[in-house]
Formats: sequence, structure tokens, C-alpha cells
Amino acid sequence: MSSKPSLLVTRKLPEAVEARASRDYRARLNPTDDPLDGGGLARAAAGADGVLCTTTDRLDAAAIAKLPETVRVLATFSVGFEHIDLKAARARGLVVTNTPDVLTDATADVAMLLMLAAARRASEGEQLIRTDGWTGWAPTHMLGTHVSGKRLGILGMGRIGRAVAHRARAFGMVIHYHNRQQLAPEAEQGAIFHETPESLLPSADILSIHCPLTPDTRHFVDARRIELLPLGAIVVNTARGGIVKDDDLIAALRSGRIASAGLDVFDGEPRINPGYRGLPNTFLLPHLGSATRETREAMGFRALDNLDAFFAGRHPRDRIA
Repeated sequence: MSSKPSLLVTRKLPEAVEARASRDYRARLNPTDDPLDGGGLARAAAGADGVLCTTTDRLDAAAIAKLPETVRVLATFSVGFEHIDLKAARARGLVVTNTPDVLTDATADVAMLLMLAAARRASEGEQLIRTDGWTGWAPTHMLGTHVSGKRLGILGMGRIGRAVAHRARAFGMVIHYHNRQQLAPEAEQGAIFHETPESLLPSADILSIHCPLTPDTRHFVDARRIELLPLGAIVVNTARGGIVKDDDLIAALRSGRIASAGLDVFDGEPRINPGYRGLPNTFLLPHLGSATRETREAMGFRALDNLDAFFAGRHPRDRIA
């Protein structure tokens, strides 16, 4: 019998990642990429020593309770871990790891893409081309917002937030931010700190969301907080869809209270609020923040590094439980 640990890989991963997993583990891959529900995941994990899961795997307390006793470690192919009940995992004695660092640049790039596309009405413009509706250049046609000189409010100044700030400075934007702790001056690089998220909002001509989804941040961007933003502000979200209260943002986009929005993540995705689809002043992407070949491979390798450390009896670098 092989001495290699048995590993369940819940979704189809990049070829290079699956090759390494198959080399070093008795890997059970998911060639069809069909998501597993809680019961299906538990059945698939029968006899497995570890699970390499993703954000689509809802590992709440009930799902964790159903896992076979053989499973000792969960390595999530993501930075975020709100899909895993860490308290239940700890109670069960499971080690849990994530994949920080490696998707910072790719996600920051998409945040800038969303920001510029929302400000310059890219979705509307592309539709004119695709539907043969463009009648020619005109001096006042499709005027958007010039981002240079605008105040960029960053909610959550972690790795990705700082990477967005770095990119935004090249566009001449003035950085304001809220974070749980104020950064050191050398990390701030002139960014203006706000002690509360509410105090940040009036200084955010463009609000870019980079905080984790927690009970405190769920539906943070609601009607009350939208009223704190400058009239005609732009909202960008590459963090988690649940941070935005969809009905309130949609109403603000329809009324013009919010000029436009660039969104890569949605509450309940992929079943998003249909109100977004009919709004011309939105630029919408299907959760592409980390979707480059290089980044997704790095995420998979980072998850496998953590699993390698665990099964070798070492402390995984990215242990979160």
C-alpha cells in the first residue's frame, strides 16, 4: 500500500497543480469540475487524509461534522476563508490553511480595471460597438469621470489594498483608507488614515473594497452608508459580494446617487441580483480577480506547500486554524 497521503481535490485545478498533487499524493481529482454539496463532499472524502477545497465548498459546522474521521487538514484554494467554519474545524481538530500573498497583484490589477472601466463607461461603449449603435464621435458623447486627482477610499489596507494604492498613485489619485490598524508611515506612503469606515466614506470619490467578509462587514455598503459617499461616487468591489447590500446599491445606481460601479464579486454568486444586468452604469465581471494562469497555479502550489508541511509534521506557513 502506498505511504502517500490520500487527498481529495474538490474542483478542477490548473494542470500543473493537479500533476503535482497526483505525483505527491493519492489524489482524487474532479475532472468534471462539478461542485460538491456538503453531503457529496463528505462521501467523496471517504478515507481521505486531507481536502484541498475552494471558496465554492460550504464547509459549515454541519458539513464539517459529516467529514470522515480520517480527514485531518483542509487547505483552501483562496485567501478568504468565510466558507469554512473555523470554530467547528478547531473543535473537530482540523488544521486549516489558506493561500495569501500569491493573488495580490492579479486582484489589484482587476480592481484598477473595474475602476477605470466604471469611470469611463466602458460597458456602455462596448455595447454601442457590439450592437452597431455608435453613430460617430461627438464633443459631449459618453462623458465619464477623470480618475486623476480623485480621492480613492480603500476599505481594508491589507496586501491587496496596498497594491491598489500603489497602482492608483501612478494615476495621480489621493489615497484615503480605513484599516483595523493604522499602517506605519513607510507603508502608508502618504495615504490618509481614517479611524472608522464611516469616516472614510465622505472622502471617497471612488470606494474600493478590500476587507474580508465578516459579520461586521456583511452588507456594509447599504443605503445609510451610501449617503455618506460624495454625490456621484464610484463603487468598486473585488473582495466579497456580501459586503454590498445589492438592493441598496442598485437603487443608488438607478437614481444617480452613485455614478457607476465596477463589481467582480456578488452576493450569492453565480446567482446574482438580476437588477444589475439592466444597469448601463455598471462594469461587471464573473469573479476574475485571481484568474490568470500564473496566479491560479501559484495558489495551487501554495495550498500544496501547506499540505506538504502538515504531512511532514511541520507547521504550515499559512495555518489559520
